[in-house]
Amino acid sequence: MLVTNPGIESFIPPQRVLMGPGPSDVPQRILDAMHRPTIGHLDPSFQEMMEEIKVLMRYAYQTENPLTFPVSAPGSAGMEMCFVNLVEPGDKVIVCVNGVFGGRMLENVKRTGGVPVVVEDDWGTPVTVAKVEQAFTDNPGAKVLAFVHAETSTGAQSDAQSLAALAHKHGAITIMDCVTSLGGTPVLIDEWGIDSAYSGSQKCLSCTPGLSPVTFSERAIDKVKARKTPVQSWFLDLNLVLGYWQSAGKRTYHHTAPINPLYGLHEALVILAEEGLENAWARHRSMHEQLRNGLEGMGMKFVVEESARLPQLNSVWVPEGVDDAAARAKLLAEFNLEIGAGLGALAGKVWRIGLMGYSAKQENVDFCLKAVRSVLHK
Repeated sequence: MLVTNPGIESFIPPQRVLMGPGPSDVPQRILDAMHRPTIGHLDPSFQEMMEEIKVLMRYAYQTENPLTFPVSAPGSAGMEMCFVNLVEPGDKVIVCVNGVFGGRMLENVKRTGGVPVVVEDDWGTPVTVAKVEQAFTDNPGAKVLAFVHAETSTGAQSDAQSLAALAHKHGAITIMDCVTSLGGTPVLIDEWGIDSAYSGSQKCLSCTPGLSPVTFSERAIDKVKARKTPVQSWFLDLNLVLGYWQSAGKRTYHHTAPINPLYGLHEALVILAEEGLENAWARHRSMHEQLRNGLEGMGMKFVVEESARLPQLNSVWVPEGVDDAAARAKLLAEFNLEIGAGLGALAGKVWRIGLMGYSAKQENVDFCLKAVRSVLHK
C-alpha cells in the first residue's frame, strides 16, 4: 500500500565549508541570482543572457571560438560531447592516462568505436610529452589527442601547450579536460591551439554543479561536419545543439535549458570578469602557498612535485598511522569541513584539499589548517 503522507518535510542542508575536489563553496551572490524569477528558455530576455554567457565564457577560456557555450549537464556530459562528436568508429585516438579522468577519456574512446593508443604515466605525475611524441611516431594517421590538463584525482597539471603543438604537427586535433583548471590556473585555448575543451561549473567558477562549459575551434567543427557516420548521442549532437546556441533571434528548440542554473553561471562568470583572470590565478596561487606551508609544517607531504602541482587541488599523503576515513569523518562532524578522499589507486592513501573559486580565501586556509591540526593531534 502506498504511503499517502510519509511525513517528509523540506530538506535543509547543513552549512559546510567545501574544500574537497568539488563542488566548491557557492557565494551568496550566485545563489541569489538563481532565485530570480524563472522565464521561458526562448524568451528574448533569456536569449540576451545566453549571448552574454557566450561572451563571458570566451573570456574565461581566452578564445575567440564562436562555438563556446555551456552544455545543459555536468562536466562528464561535456566530456562525452567532445568524444561523440569528434571521434568516429575506426579513428585512432592517442589518449593520455595519468589518473582517474584520463581513464574516463579512454572509456569514451572505446564507446565511440575509436581505436585507443594509450600513453600511461604514473599517478601524481604530468603527461610525459616525449611519450606522446613517440606514440604519434608509432601511429601515423592518429586523428585525435586526448589529455587531462588538470588531473582532479591527483592534482597534477600537464603541459597543454606542448601537447597541442605535437598534435597539430601530426595533423591531429585535441580534446582537453580542464574541469579543475578553468578559472583557477591559466587556460589559454587560442594561444595553446586547443581544438576542443570541456570544464565544469562547480570548481573554480564556484557555481552549482550541473553545467559544462565547452569550446570548439573551427578545425573541430570541420571534423564534425565531415563525419561519415551519425553522432551516437541525439542530445549531445553538435549539429542539433548549434540550432539552439546560435545567434539570438534565430534559435530553434532543442531542449528546455536549465534556466535558473544558467542565471547562476552568468553571475559566476561576471564575478570572474570583475576580479580579472590574472588576479584569480594569482589568488589561487597565493592561497595554495599558504596552505602548503601550513601542511608541510605539520609534516605532511604532497603527492605531486611542485613544478607540476595544481594550486587549486592539493593532494597530500595521509600521515602514517592515521585512519583516512575516520579523520575525514571527524573533520565533517566536528568542523563541518569537507575534504576529498583518494580515488582509484590512491584510495585510502591521500587527501585531496581543494582551494577552488570562492573557497580559495584566507579564512578557509586558516580554518582548514586549524581543523586538520586538531584532528591529527587527537
